[in-house]
Amino acid sequence: MTDLGCPNMADYLAQIDKNEEIKQQCELLLTVSISRFFRDYQFWRILESQLLPEMIKKNSSRIKTWSAGCASGEEVYSFKIAWDRVKKNVGRLPKLDIIATDINPTYLDRARAGVYSSSSLKEVTEALQCKYFQQQSGKNLYQVRPDLGKDIRWGIHHLLSDPPGSDFDLIFLRNNVLTYYKDRLKIKALKNVLASLSPFGLLIIGSHESLPFKSAELACVAPLPYVFRKDSSKGGYR
Repeated sequence: MTDLGCPNMADYLAQIDKNEEIKQQCELLLTVSISRFFRDYQFWRILESQLLPEMIKKNSSRIKTWSAGCASGEEVYSFKIAWDRVKKNVGRLPKLDIIATDINPTYLDRARAGVYSSSSLKEVTEALQCKYFQQQSGKNLYQVRPDLGKDIRWGIHHLLSDPPGSDFDLIFLRNNVLTYYKDRLKIKALKNVLASLSPFGLLIIGSHESLPFKSAELACVAPLPYVFRKDSSKGGYR
């Protein structure tokens, strides 16, 4: 507001209404980058031991994954670590195709660099830290192992626009649009996301989030009430 010379909120809102660039700048200022590796550890344990092996068994050629609202990339790299660890139990892995998107280009730059403070690693075991991270000399910073960036395509994307692809086997939609948007926008964004989810694909939302509408085609995956499997034969929203 100071930069724009707005003395009060009414003037600032008027600027937002008439200037698309100012509106976009405001939206970027409201984005949240705070995350950590293996957030909600129970989910990652079940993903690695149960959900991914089941998915790989059914999709032997390729797995398509979308991290929608990836912030600074902790979630994406957590998934790559889980994927690498699954290899010891399933043998040959299918081709992995990952799209990681966010509205904020600054966050995407951080994600590509893959350098994080120790606070982002508080749920990473010592064994995983030694295997998948390199501590930066003389600093309280850790860089993910360079090969973990393979197969990741980073891109700018707004969740109210068309998805960056289709037939995703796995979509992460955690702790962003379903937490911070009004219901009208949540519904629009979620319908866009579900349209890009493959039949029997998995949708993962935040552990403290809920869907803004009921969908007959989404069934909870026990024991995780925030993981849903899509069954298009039972389509419809209400």
